[in-house]
Amino acid sequence: MALYILLPAYNEAKSLPNLLQKFQNFRRDVEDLKIVIVDDGSQDDTAVIAESFQGLLDVEVIRHGQNRGLGCAMTTGLKWICKVAKQDDVVVTMDADDTHDPGHIPAMMEKIRRGADVVIASRYQEGGEQVGLSQVRRLMSWGASTFLGVLFGIEGVKDYSSGYRAYRVGILQQAFERFGDNFIEAQGFDCMAEILLKLRTFQPNFAEVPLVLRYDRKTGPSKMPVLETVFQYLFLARKAARLDDR
Repeated sequence: MALYILLPAYNEAKSLPNLLQKFQNFRRDVEDLKIVIVDDGSQDDTAVIAESFQGLLDVEVIRHGQNRGLGCAMTTGLKWICKVAKQDDVVVTMDADDTHDPGHIPAMMEKIRRGADVVIASRYQEGGEQVGLSQVRRLMSWGASTFLGVLFGIEGVKDYSSGYRAYRVGILQQAFERFGDNFIEAQGFDCMAEILLKLRTFQPNFAEVPLVLRYDRKTGPSKMPVLETVFQYLFLARKAARLDDR
């Protein structure tokens, strides 16, 4: 079973070295580890730094000529992985800003081995924490997950917006086969919730592990436009409800 790590990155030149250095230690316990970094039109040295690790790790760097948004970066990376990976391989998506610790991956992989198709590193499981996150961001994330949970109630899911997840590759391949380029239509941060809502149509097994989000490690300002993201979640919920009516 190969493990793919997908890191969508935009202007993460300061944070990326710390994260990739952690994977140098992590790979000792993983037989087949591949890291895919999608540089989403960064204006700093993100891509150059990512490529500098190619002699130390199995790193694939895919460059967008211009910034297209998180949804497009996720589409690019997941499509690339789905083409080269096997159904039983696993892809873990993480933020590239060093706020997600690779130390959670073994627990996620264990859930996959026990039959889960999607495992979310969740802030809302017992043992989960959010270090350094503003009250506004805490409230927005909690509100989005609560709102989507009330509307759609996916069994096993409390955290709908966390981007730190493990997927069995086969379930992603099914999604691209069914939805094509419309699998991930959202361009912003709401794309993570969209992925869950569309994957649920295949009735996969969802599970969660506690996430300690280390926002205090973030070196730059947040890239999330709060008010715009709130409206994006509302629009997403409306579209997902229509999907249920089909």
